Amino acid sequence: MEFKTLLCEIADGIAVVTVNRPEKMNALNAEVVAELGACFRSLQADPAARVVVLTGAGEKAFVAGADIGELAAASGPDLERLAERGQSLMWTIENLGKPVIAAVNGFALGGGCELALACTFRYASDNARLGLPEITLGLIPGYGGTQRLPRLVGRGRALEMILTGKMIGAADAAAMGLVNAVVPQAELMDAVRKTAAAIAAHSTVTARYALKAVGEGLNMTPDAGQRLEAALFGGVGATADAEEGCRAFMEKRKPEFKDC
Repeated sequence: MEFKTLLCEIADGIAVVTVNRPEKMNALNAEVVAELGACFRSLQADPAARVVVLTGAGEKAFVAGADIGELAAASGPDLERLAERGQSLMWTIENLGKPVIAAVNGFALGGGCELALACTFRYASDNARLGLPEITLGLIPGYGGTQRLPRLVGRGRALEMILTGKMIGAADAAAMGLVNAVVPQAELMDAVRKTAAAIAAHSTVTARYALKAVGEGLNMTPDAGQRLEAALFGGVGATADAEEGCRAFMEKRKPEFKDC
């Protein structure tokens, strides 16, 4: 599939999706949002893509935010529809059924930060800056940031970022759990690919069950979440890959998963 604003390549089970508007700091506009949605839906159905890496072109920005020109030209009802389209994209990424790793290689602001939040987890380069500066425009985050950020870093820290609009550096983002790791910019993609390869070596069926257990369980009471976990544990245990994994362990060999 060809895109105007994205690059997408798949090799060794890893799909790398790059927002390719470096002259605009990879800002999200309607076209980028639409193409990202189409790209991720395609990858969801593609068995060659076992893990997805999402990043931005160039050395300055992951995604620097939304297209301010689009926001300025929109009325209230238009902004609501714009938010709904952005939220739909974030939901697709979060519920892809495959791990999505954000390689945050610079500025991740506004919609760009929300894009990273929708990913399974995040690695950042040492020059990365993250934030939700919508309040400086008289707006609030509209692509799920008010919901995902407090669940990730806690209510107080999330509200501090949202209400001040301040950017934080990669080290501070790691300290609060917003990103999983910080590496030198030149080493970012190698580090992300190494982690992606480790994930891709396992059963995609098992990964899907794990993502479902965590994703749905977070919105349940602990008791309900554990019941879900038990049901999914039983379900995944009935798969051929679970049988192969246990047999390979007992036979002291590497498992050969078939994703079923």
